[in-house]
Amino acid sequence: MGTPRLALHLLLLSSVLLFDALLATPAEGLVRVALKKRPVDDAQLLVALGGNAEAKGHVVALKNYHNAQYHGEIGIGTPPQNFTVIFDTGSSNLWVPSSKCFLSIACYFHASYKAKRSSTYKKNGKMVAIQYGTGAISRYVSQDNVQVGGVVVKNQDFIEATREPSITFMVAKFDGILGLGFKEISKGDVVPVWYNMVSQGLVGSPIFTFWLNRHAGEGQGGEIVFGGIDPNHHNGDHTYVPVTRKGYWQFDMGDVLIGGNSTGLCASRCAAIADSGTSLLSGPTAIITQINEKIGAPGVVSQECKAVVSQYGQRILDLLLKEIEPSKICSLVGLCTPNGTQGVRAGIRSVLDHEVGRSNDVMCHACEMAVVWMTNQLAKNQTQDLIFKYINQACFLVSCNTNERITS
Repeated sequence: MGTPRLALHLLLLSSVLLFDALLATPAEGLVRVALKKRPVDDAQLLVALGGNAEAKGHVVALKNYHNAQYHGEIGIGTPPQNFTVIFDTGSSNLWVPSSKCFLSIACYFHASYKAKRSSTYKKNGKMVAIQYGTGAISRYVSQDNVQVGGVVVKNQDFIEATREPSITFMVAKFDGILGLGFKEISKGDVVPVWYNMVSQGLVGSPIFTFWLNRHAGEGQGGEIVFGGIDPNHHNGDHTYVPVTRKGYWQFDMGDVLIGGNSTGLCASRCAAIADSGTSLLSGPTAIITQINEKIGAPGVVSQECKAVVSQYGQRILDLLLKEIEPSKICSLVGLCTPNGTQGVRAGIRSVLDHEVGRSNDVMCHACEMAVVWMTNQLAKNQTQDLIFKYINQACFLVSCNTNERITS
């Protein structure tokens, strides 16, 4: 990579990311960015449907909005123009709205970068576009100094966005996104901000950490620390896991347990990514439905799910009792034709697309969920009546849209 090994610690002591204030003075060698929470605004939420130190570091305060958006403040240019950004481990580029963004309504609701007001601005002009799960942004690359948590990253390339067509960006509490992913997924071959922080010697260790505070009554929503770990927000030792594929912060999962019981999802190993840019836990619908059922989350009645259970449920159960391989059952009953897998993040075979043999057909998808549910219930030695009672209840917690694989 040309830089020291990068390490990421997601200190999931809470679940919220948003910036309120930039702490310009490094405390105990850490560069900090603090987090704060904001009152829930249901109307906008519906419209949008995102001390001591162990090493030299810098901290940025974060704000928490709906436990969905965690953002903090940075400065771009000389003198610095302030922007509120999401610190996103699921992307690698820095972008903010451009003052030349005239045709996207979202740009009129957020701060915009004005190149003429910065004495350190340098023109690049390369055209790029980035697709996110909630929309796309596009236009050209520029270069300027970027201030993060009290340190200045010099000659940083970033995107001046002149198109933000998604309504999500219009109602968002952030102006832009600061990507913390690997350079392998950076658009336009731009060197990410974090890489330059390390190569320019702005941090003592190639480590950044998140602390996310889920308690809305507290003033600070959390913080991101660049260059070290804040011991005030954790007890004991950290567990390190290797990054299995550069691009996203991707790692191997050994198992997914619900109520202490294995779901069997990762029987042959599966991959997942740590994505600070989303508030959602994503995974195969069959597993997510079981999680929702366990925590009492409401769902949508699926007619396809109920149809599969009523018409094919007994046959599926009989095949499982005969110890037929679960991945082959939906093909045997005629509901699926194996055709490979589909990913959510391009290029990643993650936990989201672990279900081998999935087709686009809704009935096939419903069958696959039923197989997973029955397999887990059989592992608990449940009776046939209890198995079908459980599955019928599960059908009320899921929409069998094959693209819907998320839970909050």
